[in-house]
Amino acid sequence: MIIDRKTGWLRGVRCVASPNFDDRPPAAVPDLVVVHGISLPPGEFGGDWIERLFRNDLPASAHPYFAQVQDMRVSAHALIDRRGATTQFVSFEKRAWHAGKSNHCGREACNDFSIGIELEGADDVPYEPAQYVALAALIEALRESYPSLRAAPVVGHSDISPGRKTDPGPAFDWQRLWTLVPRDLQT
Repeated sequence: MIIDRKTGWLRGVRCVASPNFDDRPPAAVPDLVVVHGISLPPGEFGGDWIERLFRNDLPASAHPYFAQVQDMRVSAHALIDRRGATTQFVSFEKRAWHAGKSNHCGREACNDFSIGIELEGADDVPYEPAQYVALAALIEALRESYPSLRAAPVVGHSDISPGRKTDPGPAFDWQRLWTLVPRDLQT
């Protein structure tokens, strides 16, 4: 994967612009990667529901659960589906709205200084091998393109929002991820 540093967009992947982003605070640079897990409806995979949520186009009438989340204004920088395909929604240069109320090492508002990567999945369902490969490749591209991410921690949403969030969940195999990231890019 290659990131165009002028635009913050990945080359060669599907890009679908989300309106749910804004500028990072002055002087803020990404120095944290947050891994999330998402499925819509919960526990179901496939379709374009996640994309539609990130575009503010999720029809409440399509599933009872959607009425609860239809009006949320959320996004992530990227989504890796069950097949390992990556879709980017927000430039890495901008602040995606993925972390919500969060704290990392005493720093509040993690959206200000993080990159959010969603994996299509659920806390208790094993993630697919292709997702680990794609996530490792994305982490590698981010660390090669952004010096501030070179030694940045990679954490779960549950780590920055404990008690409020549980993703990517116990089914996510952190050790497996790190076997795929080149040793010189591990923290």
